[in-house]
Amino acid sequence: MNRRQFLASSSATALALRSTTSHAAASPTPPKPVLMKLGCQSAPTTDTHLKFLARYGVRHICAYPQIADGRLYATVDELHRTRELAAANNIEILCVGPPFLESSYIDREKHPAIMLAHSPERDRDIEALQTYIRNCALAGMPSIKYNMSILGVLRSGTQPGRGDATYSRWNLADALAHPKPDVIIGGHDDTTGKTMPVQQAHSGLTIAGHVDADAFWERITYFLDRIIPVANEYKIRMACHPQDPGVPPEGYLGIDRVLGTVAGLKRFIEIQPSPYHGLNFCQGTVSEMLADPGKEIFDVIRYFGSRNKIFNVHFRNIRGHRNDFAEVYPDEGDVDMVKAIHTYREVGYPYMLMPDHVPTAPNDPNGLQSFAFCYGYIRGLIQSLNHTTA
Repeated sequence: MNRRQFLASSSATALALRSTTSHAAASPTPPKPVLMKLGCQSAPTTDTHLKFLARYGVRHICAYPQIADGRLYATVDELHRTRELAAANNIEILCVGPPFLESSYIDREKHPAIMLAHSPERDRDIEALQTYIRNCALAGMPSIKYNMSILGVLRSGTQPGRGDATYSRWNLADALAHPKPDVIIGGHDDTTGKTMPVQQAHSGLTIAGHVDADAFWERITYFLDRIIPVANEYKIRMACHPQDPGVPPEGYLGIDRVLGTVAGLKRFIEIQPSPYHGLNFCQGTVSEMLADPGKEIFDVIRYFGSRNKIFNVHFRNIRGHRNDFAEVYPDEGDVDMVKAIHTYREVGYPYMLMPDHVPTAPNDPNGLQSFAFCYGYIRGLIQSLNHTTA
């Protein structure tokens, strides 16, 4: 090869390499789509509250239809009216909550039969939920969230937060060492939208008595065997909330909370193999199950998210770990919420991210200011995903 041929060959090779490099640079791996939505489950589902939600950019919600006559299910007409009211405020309903199977303390629950295994009452209540599933399908409501709780939301006290905010906390050692009061029950009342005052539970057993793991699993399985086939038929996602918080294996107040561990949640989703059987994945509650939530939560999200078992997310944060934590604002806890939202994107999570258990303050009735802060925080994180690669 003479000098002229060598130069020509070298130039062609260089041009080909530049072309290949340029083509590769012009065709990066497309980022995964951002499917998740800012949502909320705060109540009541009234025109006034819907306008509050719309004001802060909330366009998707879990709703609580007004139900007449003390029924345990909403009629198709009641669901349609709720949907139309939301649509008038440019809000779409992606989930509804029933007027029972809530995160309530069993001694105050008006319809406890399912969790107490009282027949024939529990069969009547299950039948009501089956009717609710059918009505949701007819009204275009794609999901129902529920709890399987006996002890409700356990907290041992409160602590000062930033500014004049107050944070709820749970410390198992304190609760065991000081049985009077042995536990404080607080949280957020989904049905009314109000922050529940902390209330003392009695120092003995609940009306459920002793419920060990085997008995609890029997009650859960009895329920799922009768509900999930109906959900399959009508294509309604059933989203169960974990038990908040987990307690030791020997139980607390006589109750072994089997849905208070990650292993328990894994077992739960396997009881009925179905695309309509999954979790109302409370990231805060799941973090409360972990020894080091700042490191462990992301693999838990991947486990359930990659199996399409997350139907709703309570996107909240804690400071602390299993048996000792406080519920804080999302930007100041031990979990990196930016990394968390990227993990939900990684697994293709398509539903709502919503606040839950917000801090309270004297001049913040029902936590509405705290909710508004959380809406902006979540909305900003979701928008930021549109400007980053996967």
